[in-house]
Amino acid sequence: MALLAECRCKAAPARRVVEVYDADAYLSDDDAMAVARRQVVAGNGYHLYLLSLQPDIDVEVAIRVWDIAPDPPADAEGHVSVSLESETGILVVNQLEYGPAGEMTLPRPGVYEGHAWWENRQATAEYYARTLDHPTGDTFEDHLTQAWNNPPVTERYVLDLAYIREPKPVDDEDL
Repeated sequence: MALLAECRCKAAPARRVVEVYDADAYLSDDDAMAVARRQVVAGNGYHLYLLSLQPDIDVEVAIRVWDIAPDPPADAEGHVSVSLESETGILVVNQLEYGPAGEMTLPRPGVYEGHAWWENRQATAEYYARTLDHPTGDTFEDHLTQAWNNPPVTERYVLDLAYIREPKPVDDEDL
């Protein structure tokens, strides 16, 4: 297995969600979001939702393109199979309330398949809950800012993908 391309960025999981989508597929999908609430990562083929358990501590999103997608690591907290079609060859990592956090140019436009896996999701959620238990007062906001900017672990979502085929041609009647 050879790593062909990689992109990493930090993203704020506003409303506990980070999105990854083709640059031309930015419309939301309520059905895919509902599935992601059950299985952490889900999508509709053009759009993936990554669901955190907390809304304020930045998470890391890594997109890795391989010649053959590897299996998720045995010690991953969880994983699911994913497929993502990119007609433009550009993937966007988006924060719901703040806009794009990063962008990746794929080796070529097309359909990519593989796995999404994650780690430290639960540990970050527990840390987040503990930070909220701090007594309120004049320093409470400063305490939260400091705590959320320096978590002891990094919640991380990794998309390990491999090119499968060219994108489906756009039918002019669909436009």
